[in-house]
Amino acid sequence: MTERTAVIVGGGIGGLAAALALTRRGWQIEVCERVAEFTEIGAGLSLWPNALWALAALDLDGRVRELGAVEVGGGVRNRAGRWLARTDNAEIERRFGMPLVVLHRADLLRALVDALPAETLRPSTTVTAIHDDGDSVVVEDGVRSRRVDLVIGADGLHSTVRRLRWPAAKPPRYVGYTAWRMITRPLPDPLTEGAATWGRGERFGFTSMPGGRVYCFATATVPAGGSTPGGELAELHRRFGTWAEPIPTLLAAVPDEGVFRHDIYDLPPLPGYTCGRVALLGDAAHAMTPNLGQGACQVLEDAVVLAACLDQHPDLGTGLAHYDQLRRSRTQQVVRRSARLGSVGQLAWPPAAIARDLAARLTPGSLTLRSMAPILGWRP
Repeated sequence: MTERTAVIVGGGIGGLAAALALTRRGWQIEVCERVAEFTEIGAGLSLWPNALWALAALDLDGRVRELGAVEVGGGVRNRAGRWLARTDNAEIERRFGMPLVVLHRADLLRALVDALPAETLRPSTTVTAIHDDGDSVVVEDGVRSRRVDLVIGADGLHSTVRRLRWPAAKPPRYVGYTAWRMITRPLPDPLTEGAATWGRGERFGFTSMPGGRVYCFATATVPAGGSTPGGELAELHRRFGTWAEPIPTLLAAVPDEGVFRHDIYDLPPLPGYTCGRVALLGDAAHAMTPNLGQGACQVLEDAVVLAACLDQHPDLGTGLAHYDQLRRSRTQQVVRRSARLGSVGQLAWPPAAIARDLAARLTPGSLTLRSMAPILGWRP
């Protein structure tokens, strides 16, 4: 059988996971990344059971569990520190066969890079054009062109591949709030539980990481494109410094230049994730808000499902159609659910926020986990 070839545009988590899944099925792969290194900036990452099952399909779940931390529990609090809902992470593992693991994004990326043959990686390579050519597709990067069987767009929210092949697609939309992400220095008394803390138009969450560090995130309903003249850490102290412990302690442990601020966008639904010999995955196909912690989880699912579909169907078109059928409905449902949760978490009108908090207190934890089963219960 002739070896099949693919170019993957984007060297993030999704692009590298797809490269690994396809390489192990005998594909010849190039991963084109526009920057000079395959690395990740940013902060922590939550990998729920569905993501760990996807990593198990890549034989990386054990390595990721070594690199990450498993929390004892978590839940939702109000800004005074009162628990509104609790989650037992041991119950998550019992129900879904894998735990919730938190690690640095860069550690997951490095695990994927280390598992790939070095010759598959093409740093400092920007794809500029994609052309159909009968039984192949031509990819150009300004230096050379090559014919391959498949192009995979794993190039994020502002995807070049989506712009080139889905020109009528609606652009990403600002969801109304910005986010800050940060990792603390090691704490003398490491946390064992995490929490999402709801205020009014603001939220602050934290979850433990290896080495006594804590991954923190915060949101606020503000216009897009904003910044803080005095620095983002000072803004976080102003907004959240009087909230219940451990939030003030966590903010005090954040390095001065260790805060990343990003406006939050999601992607209006696409009519399809494939077009000819081109497929999209991850944020390029279904960028979502971070409220469910499913962005990286869903792109890992995408990668292993795409490879499995192409392996199952020798005809490329049939395999891509099967991938689109399996992934589009699921991921667009997750996008909508995450957006709804964000809208609830960002409620600012006092009566609505009080009603939200009361509803959270009255909802049994078992019901919450059961409602998450369609997402967390996924298996390859």
